[in-house]
Amino acid sequence: MLLVTALRPAVAIELASEALPPLPDPVGVAGPFVGVHGEAVIVAGGANFAAPVWESEKAWHDAVWVLVPTDGESGKRHWLAAGTLSRPAGYGVSVSTSKGVVCVGGNDATTTFADAFLLTWDASRQQLQQQPLPPLPMPSAYGCGAAIGDTVYVAAGTPTATLADAESRLWSIDLTGDADTWAWREEPPWPGPPRGFGIMVPQHNGLSECLYLISGRRETATGEVQLLRDVYEFSPLRLATGQGDGWRQRAEAPRCLMAGTGVPLGQSHVLILGGDDGSLFGQADVLRDTHPGFPAEAWAYHAITDTWTPAGALPAAPVTTTAVRLGPDPVADPIILPTGEVRPRVRTDAVWSVRLKPQEGRFGIVDATVLSLYLLAMLAVGGFFAFRNESTDDFFRGGQRVPWFVAGLSIFATMLSSITFMAIPAKAYATDWVYFPVNMMVLVVTPLVVGMFLPFFRKIDATSAYEYLEKRFNRSVRLFASGSFVLFQVGRMAVVLYLSALALAVITPLSEEQSILLMGVLSILYCTLGGLEAVVWTDTVQSLVLLGGAMASLALIVIEIDGGLVGVAEAAMRQQKLHLIDVDFSAASFTTTAVWVVVLGGLAQALVPYSSDMAVVQRYMAVSDISRARRAIWTNAIAVVPASLLFFGVGTALFVFYAAYPERLDPAFKTDAVFPLFIARELPAGLAGLVVAGIFAAAQSTISTSMNSMSTAVVTDFVRPFVGSWQERAFLRLGRLLTVVFGVAGVWLAMLFASADIKSLWDQFMTILGLLGGSMCGLFCLGIFTKRAHASGAMAGAISGAAVLWAVQRFTETHLLLYAAVGVGASFATGYLASLMLPGGRRSIQGLTIYTIGDAITADSSEAPT
Repeated sequence: MLLVTALRPAVAIELASEALPPLPDPVGVAGPFVGVHGEAVIVAGGANFAAPVWESEKAWHDAVWVLVPTDGESGKRHWLAAGTLSRPAGYGVSVSTSKGVVCVGGNDATTTFADAFLLTWDASRQQLQQQPLPPLPMPSAYGCGAAIGDTVYVAAGTPTATLADAESRLWSIDLTGDADTWAWREEPPWPGPPRGFGIMVPQHNGLSECLYLISGRRETATGEVQLLRDVYEFSPLRLATGQGDGWRQRAEAPRCLMAGTGVPLGQSHVLILGGDDGSLFGQADVLRDTHPGFPAEAWAYHAITDTWTPAGALPAAPVTTTAVRLGPDPVADPIILPTGEVRPRVRTDAVWSVRLKPQEGRFGIVDATVLSLYLLAMLAVGGFFAFRNESTDDFFRGGQRVPWFVAGLSIFATMLSSITFMAIPAKAYATDWVYFPVNMMVLVVTPLVVGMFLPFFRKIDATSAYEYLEKRFNRSVRLFASGSFVLFQVGRMAVVLYLSALALAVITPLSEEQSILLMGVLSILYCTLGGLEAVVWTDTVQSLVLLGGAMASLALIVIEIDGGLVGVAEAAMRQQKLHLIDVDFSAASFTTTAVWVVVLGGLAQALVPYSSDMAVVQRYMAVSDISRARRAIWTNAIAVVPASLLFFGVGTALFVFYAAYPERLDPAFKTDAVFPLFIARELPAGLAGLVVAGIFAAAQSTISTSMNSMSTAVVTDFVRPFVGSWQERAFLRLGRLLTVVFGVAGVWLAMLFASADIKSLWDQFMTILGLLGGSMCGLFCLGIFTKRAHASGAMAGAISGAAVLWAVQRFTETHLLLYAAVGVGASFATGYLASLMLPGGRRSIQGLTIYTIGDAITADSSEAPT
């Protein structure tokens, strides 16, 4: 067993409850259909006992009540009578979807139903609507259900009045498309015993959205009652990709939770409210009114670490009801827990609002001091190099006096943004090491870049990477590529600022806007003052800071785990967290992380920036000769190996840590923010400041690189060719001005993201621009590796390559790792074919292809391609 000593005081999940207006039925009901549609909570049907409860027969009801917001009173709600069901019913399954509340099965005193229907609430007309759905292929009562997207799943329960007839059958219905296509489909049964009064909740397990079937009760044919604690996970993705029947057993619940209710909480927790522990099962007739009721407590299950933890006390814990969420935010959006049974035969009209209590951060004065010293040091570097910039060659290429190891570490820091600093540990924490080979592909690509691409950039003495495209094709191709690069970098700079600010806002006292301004303004200052030299030297310092922060975090976790590094490794292996390769060559493997997908995708993802990204190529030209440029590229490639081991190791160590201490996980944090969570809650004072400085460092290295490379591209590609008569100092002043302009644009766009809910717009924006990355690489490959490609064909290839990639993203399930390979391959292939079919101008290729690299570069029109 792992023993972990607390770095800081432990923080458990805490809930806050508030009473809402009671159900208008003063007795309350058990087993109602409950769901949420829009902002309306719908409670329909159910059953109860009239007072005196021990002398009454159970009565089923058909009344429908709707809890809606009260106009003009923020946070207030009231009940409306909304008619009746087609007949009294209770103990069916109800699942909330975007289309409405799906109600399935149920029973009354004599019959178990297979009916299914959809309840929707028209807020403008204050009217309930009922739509029939295809009936379940079997009658069902005391079952449970949940939805993944618009696909509803129902665990069948029993087709009769007794649980002895319960079945382990799972049904699904996909509510996308036209209603006349909706039909029930039988899924593989779960591997455990049949049951009633189970709980089913959807949640993400780090790999995909899954269903969790939890607890319940079964009866045997001989009348024996079994109180269940088992838990089963069903993954539609595993089923669809041929990985068994989709089911696997998970950690048992800490006690029986039968007839409780659950909701997804945050991105990876399942919150269980109440549930009968069975300690007094069978004694209701003896205890009657002295029965103490069901345990008023909540439990949290974490789908990634497969652990349970207490989630605090509840004011009441009714069973045989359904809790619903009013939104995805675990802190801001409440969980509604309506009516239900509080002890045998006794219902309640109480309705509760339950929220997750926010937890305070611990970023103190020592951490702030460490961070401030780092930021001041970066500003000082910019001031030092400001006095060495006398020309655009100094400002854009560092006068080609940058040491090769500094250039190499600058490439490394540029490629490792703050998003990566947080995303790689999060990916290893949530999944395994299957993405690790993606990073290793840089070792395979580096010889190709050094031998096939670098000589062309050095031969033409490029300031902009896109100068090669003009010499090989024409100016239009150069401007197209350079313009695409600039647009993409503005967006990339904004998203790095914004996503880094999201993490910093939960770690530090700074708001998102303050974090954006602090990172952005300081980067603008030292980049404008010091030019490329300031950028690459600060990159070097920043790469050491971010690596140091990650190493300190890993070391601290390892020290705190019993058994040290061996203990971490053993725990990770038991949970298969070190799994590295998926061997799959099936027809559907292009949708998975099969080894060939990882290798091919990794090769293309590495080739694109190292062959065609101005921000990287600029470093090749910042050293004095090609030999030092080769060393710089290899420095980056070698640095990627220990850095990848470090960041994947941090992710695995975080999994081991939180598996040992699940109560330290805060559901308010997204899975991608697990490293910031550890920083904020676990690291001691001072060390947290160092790691936060690492996040600043990773962000600033990307931001400063983007600003300088955009300024270089615009001056070199769009201004100098047209106004070559300007004096050198004028180009230098313009370069500094553009650095400020692009920096301000990136900060403004990031602030816009922070102040408005336009994330979907950003996704569309980046998807469109991201289509061009593979096309840019395809252009360079066309120029270098073919003799017949010409400008018209190259432009056709770039555009068609982007179109092909868009179609692949839109209409296929191709894994995202393959997007770069598709973009490069489609652009190259269509560009070459177009060059064979379209007329092209006569242009020299001397010294511009691998076949003619030994020749001197000649004038544009000296000979035609052959």
